[in-house]
Amino acid sequence: MKRLAVLTSGGDAPGMNAAIRAVVRMGVARGFEVFGARHGYTGLIAGEFVPLGLRDVGGIMQRGGTILGTTRCADLKSDAGRDEALRQMQSHNLSQLVVIGGNGSQAGAYSLSRKGLSLVGVASTIDNDLVGSDITIGAATAIDVALESIDRLRVTASSHLRGFLVEVMGRDCGYLATIAGIAGGAEAIVIPEASSDPEAIAMEMRDAYARGKSHAIVVVAEGAKYDAAALAQYFKEHEARLGFELRVCKLGHVQRGGAPGVADRMLATRLGAAAIEHLDAGRDGVLLGVIDGKVVGTPLGDVVGRTKPLDMSLLELARILAQ
Repeated sequence: MKRLAVLTSGGDAPGMNAAIRAVVRMGVARGFEVFGARHGYTGLIAGEFVPLGLRDVGGIMQRGGTILGTTRCADLKSDAGRDEALRQMQSHNLSQLVVIGGNGSQAGAYSLSRKGLSLVGVASTIDNDLVGSDITIGAATAIDVALESIDRLRVTASSHLRGFLVEVMGRDCGYLATIAGIAGGAEAIVIPEASSDPEAIAMEMRDAYARGKSHAIVVVAEGAKYDAAALAQYFKEHEARLGFELRVCKLGHVQRGGAPGVADRMLATRLGAAAIEHLDAGRDGVLLGVIDGKVVGTPLGDVVGRTKPLDMSLLELARILAQ
């Protein structure tokens, strides 16, 4: 019987479990025996494999996080770590691998692929910065969580005539902040891809009050030069001149923990099933994502070391809609 392993790596994302479920059930349907590597590449290197059957993945699709666990594994960056990963695969008679994760995870997958391991990657990161997919597993749910928080904060901001700085995740990518900011009606959005000036942010907030608004919401990406802490410090130092009080809310890892919505469940299911189809047909060494509504395999070599650019026209749209 054909035997393969599946692992989740890097930051957890809502929908990972749905992808695992699809890999297992499509794998069984195609005649594979499927095993899960515990704790990402760390478990792969340690040989921590658990069998996954149809019932083992029952009832997990609606759960956030990953039942297999995940880590960021520095050992895989070394030749010794990669060689041990391959040795563990061989010693457990596992010939193929599915890697569910983001940029770092797919870089690790590429390094193993170059050593001859048959594998495919599945695009999964709330940051949505992977080349090879219009949207990645977890991003839609993370936006929904951020949006719900922004909506709730707006109620308090309006009641107290106050400004809020809402910091969202996304590392060096402003996708989450941009989409959540537009959908949440933010007065300003601060992201790493565009230069930001505290004075300009202050001006936008003052203008919002001058136009009769009872509050001001600024959505800030954690990777921006002026993140929420830096902006708050600047506003505190110039409070007398700027003339208004600010509160800071860092959403942090709460964005990762939501139960996946329908978009992420469907995306993860499609990509997990496609992973088995690709491996069964010998189309390995690719990252699976969705482009223009279709599942597409992009060579891992074209993915690693690149970051998907943000559509900067969205910032102008946000500015116009904030008036």
